Amino acid sequence: MALAAASCAPSPKPINYGSDMCHYCKMTIVDQQHAAEAVTAKGKAFKFDAIECMVNYLEEQQEQEHAFLLVNDYEAPGELIPAQESYYLISPNIPSPMGAYLSAFNTEQRARAVQSEKDGEVFDWEGLRSHFNH
Repeated sequence: MALAAASCAPSPKPINYGSDMCHYCKMTIVDQQHAAEAVTAKGKAFKFDAIECMVNYLEEQQEQEHAFLLVNDYEAPGELIPAQESYYLISPNIPSPMGAYLSAFNTEQRARAVQSEKDGEVFDWEGLRSHFNH
C-alpha cells in the first residue's frame, strides 16, 4: 500500500528540449539555461521556456498548490534547481528567451560573480516575484 502511495507522489518531469512547448507562451523550449517547471501538488507538470513565463503563470494561478517550482541553473545548462532557493540576475548582457534578461543561479555568490562581469540586478525568489508583479 505504501509503495502505491509513493508512486503517486508528485515529481519533476524531464524537459524535452526542442520538442516540449511552453505552457505560458506556447513557444518550443530550446534554451537549457533559462527553462523552468512547475509541478502541482497533484503531480501535473507545467514547463516553461523562460523563468519569466513561470513567474507570470504563478501570478495567474495563485490558488494552485505546487509541489515543485524549478528553474534551470544558468551555469549548469539543463539542470533544474529549486526556484525558491535560487538567486536571479536580470542583466541586459544575458538575453533570455522572452526578453526579460533573467537568469537563475544556484547561490547568491554565483549570481553576484556573474553580475560583476555582466552588470544587472540580483534578486532572491520573493524579490523577483515582487519585481515582476508590481
